[in-house]
Amino acid sequence: MTKGYWIARMDVHDPERYKDYVAAAKPAFEKYGAHFLARGGTSEELEGSSRHRNVVIEFPSMQAAIDCYNSPEYQVAAKIRQEVADGEMVVVQGI
Repeated sequence: MTKGYWIARMDVHDPERYKDYVAAAKPAFEKYGAHFLARGGTSEELEGSSRHRNVVIEFPSMQAAIDCYNSPEYQVAAKIRQEVADGEMVVVQGI
C-alpha cells in the first residue's frame, strides 16, 4: 500500500494558541497512524515564497491521510489552526 503525506506550510500568528491546535490534533494523528517527518525547524527558501513553519506528516496510506483530515477529531483542531495561522495544506501520494 502506498503511503500518503500531508505537506503543510504555515505562518503562525498566535504561537500560544497554536499549542492548543497541536494538542487538539493529537488524537486524530494517533488514530490514523501519523508519523512526523518534519515539523518546524530550519528551512531555506530556494524558489518562490516560503512560510515560517513547514510540516511533513507520513500516513500508512493516501486514504488514511485524507480520512484523518476529514475526521471529526481533526476538524475540531483545524478550526483552531485556521484562527491562529494562515497557510496551505496538500495530501500527496507516495511512490
